[in-house]
Amino acid sequence: MIGREQRVLARHYLGAGMSRTAVSRKLGVSRRTLARWVASGALTAEAQREPVRYPERREGGPTVLDGYREWIESRLRAYPELSAVRLFRELREAGYRGAYDQVRRYAGEVRPRPEPEPVVRFETPPGRQAQLDFAEDFPLPWGKRHALLVVLGYSRHLWVQFYPEKSKEVVIEGLEAAFRYFEGVPREVLFDQMKSVVVADRRAQGGELLRNADFLRFANHWGFRVRACRPYRAQTKGKVERPVHYLKRDFFYARSFASDADLNAQVMRWLEEVAQERIHGTTKEKPVVRFLREQPTLGPLPARGYHRVSPPAVGGAPGGDLGRVERPEVERRPLSEYGRLGRVER
Repeated sequence: MIGREQRVLARHYLGAGMSRTAVSRKLGVSRRTLARWVASGALTAEAQREPVRYPERREGGPTVLDGYREWIESRLRAYPELSAVRLFRELREAGYRGAYDQVRRYAGEVRPRPEPEPVVRFETPPGRQAQLDFAEDFPLPWGKRHALLVVLGYSRHLWVQFYPEKSKEVVIEGLEAAFRYFEGVPREVLFDQMKSVVVADRRAQGGELLRNADFLRFANHWGFRVRACRPYRAQTKGKVERPVHYLKRDFFYARSFASDADLNAQVMRWLEEVAQERIHGTTKEKPVVRFLREQPTLGPLPARGYHRVSPPAVGGAPGGDLGRVERPEVERRPLSEYGRLGRVER
């Protein structure tokens, strides 16, 4: 058993880049023995066998590790990420002659586990903010779809539709539909670093947030301010990212859809009957109840829609089929006809 243990460690040390001389000295075997193990393939064979198993010690019985437990605990308190292999190597140098598995198990028991950093949600007053995000990976028999989510920060009232692509046109079309669904416009909308909205973010260098000019015209028309999360600070947008997991788990998973129109119709029913009626984990209220307080604080809808400079999104209104943009008909003529026209012009 000790020979096998040495072969397992020899494979690990050689794989980590140690020289054969150092490995033979570390394990107390001759260089000739180590060379024989390598040449015969014994080290590779050990990796494919069942792990070394030791008989379970009786509860409370003495073990070779007992004299080293306090040392292991102190090392891990000072350096919590020390590997069990590294601890075992240091213990061997200190005179430990027990098994590696004992060290690994005990290190796993006493290794300090840092508490996860709590994510503090920044709560906003009614009518202040909405958050927007795309969710990917919704596979369907006719292609992959992206969900566009808009959620009001105070009430958590949610709007969702699915589109075949992510683009500035989709964001504009989706926001217009969401504002009509909310029957009002929040004072600001928070985005991530999507290029259709944010051209460049130089705030970390003391500069400014550069917004897409066409999208800024759209925001001015509807009367909301464009805000963007700072790079690598996506948790700022947690109010809309948490519903992404909820949408996938509670709505999309294990459902069947006949078409894009059916998909969007079903998600609208799910919003009204399930998502807006649930008790929200953070607010401890139903979004539909909080929305009754938030809706009157939203800004008014403009008298007319936004006149797009670019073509409309590939898709349509909520619940509609996501067809393709119509292209103009091009007249086709045979080459002989073009030759005849050329002679007439001369």
